[in-house]
Amino acid sequence: MIRRLLEVLGPEHARPVRRMLVALVTGAVLQGIAFALLVPVLEALFGSDPDEVWPWLWTLVAVAVLYCAVYYWSLLAGFEAGAGLARSLRQRIGDRVAELPLGWFAPERVGQLGQLTTKSVMDIMGVPAHLLRPLVTSFVTPATVTVLMYLFDWRLALAATLTVPVIVLVYRWSTALSRQADRERTAARAVTGGRVVEFAQLQPVLRVFGRGEARSGARLGEALRTQREASRRVLVTGVPGLIGFSLVIQAAFTAVLLTGTYLALHGGLDAAKLLALLVLAVRFTEPIAETAILGSTLGTARSALAQVADLLAQPTLPAPVSPRVPEGNRVEFEDVTFGYDDGRPVLSGVSLTLAEGTMTALVGPSGSGKTTVSKLVPRFWDVDGGAVRVGGVDVREIDPEVLMSRVSAVFQDVYLFEGTIADNIRVGRPTATDAEVREAARLARVEEIVHRLPDGWDARVGEGGALLSGGERQRVSIARAILKNAPIVLLDEATASLDPENEQAVQDALSALTAGRTLLVIAHRLRTVAAADQILFLDEGRIVERGTHDELVTADGRYASFWARRSRARDWSLAGQNS
Repeated sequence: MIRRLLEVLGPEHARPVRRMLVALVTGAVLQGIAFALLVPVLEALFGSDPDEVWPWLWTLVAVAVLYCAVYYWSLLAGFEAGAGLARSLRQRIGDRVAELPLGWFAPERVGQLGQLTTKSVMDIMGVPAHLLRPLVTSFVTPATVTVLMYLFDWRLALAATLTVPVIVLVYRWSTALSRQADRERTAARAVTGGRVVEFAQLQPVLRVFGRGEARSGARLGEALRTQREASRRVLVTGVPGLIGFSLVIQAAFTAVLLTGTYLALHGGLDAAKLLALLVLAVRFTEPIAETAILGSTLGTARSALAQVADLLAQPTLPAPVSPRVPEGNRVEFEDVTFGYDDGRPVLSGVSLTLAEGTMTALVGPSGSGKTTVSKLVPRFWDVDGGAVRVGGVDVREIDPEVLMSRVSAVFQDVYLFEGTIADNIRVGRPTATDAEVREAARLARVEEIVHRLPDGWDARVGEGGALLSGGERQRVSIARAILKNAPIVLLDEATASLDPENEQAVQDALSALTAGRTLLVIAHRLRTVAAADQILFLDEGRIVERGTHDELVTADGRYASFWARRSRARDWSLAGQNS
């Protein structure tokens, strides 16, 4: 477990823990030496000349004083390690999460990440605070005692040594019993965390649709029952191992006791030395027995370390060895194939070109791969086949920071950070001046929101932007993209939540971005689609039609049918009877 902890922390964060380990090992060795010195002390006291005890007693006092000094040093090292552990773990987890491809973030990861950064980190913090000392002592002190026991009577020392393999085997058996059950409990907790988040987020919908509340409540209840059953299995499987380990420790001491008694009766071992060696045998078994008491806590910490290690081991997108700089902002897909981890193909043989200074509209039925195309440009995933190029360079050969600096994106699902409207717009370019932030806000019609709110620019948006409407969040997101002023702009249903008046205003603002830029728009609004320089119609992961609006309507194919349906839907209205 100690090796796993050091691996999880990484070399740059593991130094305080290493210092603590050195202090603990030194203290445990000194403790073992102090225990061993009890043998000559007791032997002298019960021998024919008690005055012989003084040299041994002073040596014992010196070792005890040195042990106290090392113990104090280990406490300071422990405080230092504990203080930085949570910060180091969360920093490593955050860094890894930021490097993971977007495809890793499935919905069930919400509960897992929440548990990982809270409970799992707290469980790991308990390792240097409460577990390392007894863990190191339970191994190092008995080992020191056993080695020194050979100086006094090799036969009794050999008896103690022979019990070690049995103790190790039973310890491995006891931990293996509960390990699988503990993994099931951890997984159940992650699912329950996700269900709680889901239940809270869907309250507006659940309260409108009573049946939905019952169904979601049932899902949460089932997750809670699964977690309760998993916790019960940990207890049921862990208790036999705990009892078995305690029994084998007592059996080890009994074996040493019987050996000593036999040697005292038939082997010439005097009573004084026997008494002293039996005291030493107690010191041999006592630290090991403490690990049985800590068994459950050790298992929990080991499971938490395994979860963090698994996250840190998740593969990231490989960085280019010799990064190349794109020449221009032309975007090209060459025979691109792509599928998610579930094996479902999404894109098959997609080839397209987005010329600089033009707008390309992606249209097609739901699930045809439009959003996937937009997310492959900034390399949220790597393609399975073919290539995606920006400025003539494969995105896999471009430094990620350089690539992302060239792309602004507004996706369907808008997330705003806790803070003010200005803070959220400034995310697009943190170095922007206040005047630049307000100009981007003006272009996206965010100023109207600011003037309406009592606190103006200092108005808080709430977690995830909960205090704003969907359309208002979308406008803040568009202002963020405008402020970034990147040469490639990706808009995925960017105006879907806007009313006609604000949609027109935002469209005018976005049109200003097309000059000298590459604009990719996923939209169903007819005016947006018709204004595109190029329209690509996707169906089942393939581009089945391409051209301008007039060309595709004249061709009377899939796009023409799409346009006709949308045109009819635009004229729909709800008719009611006056009451």
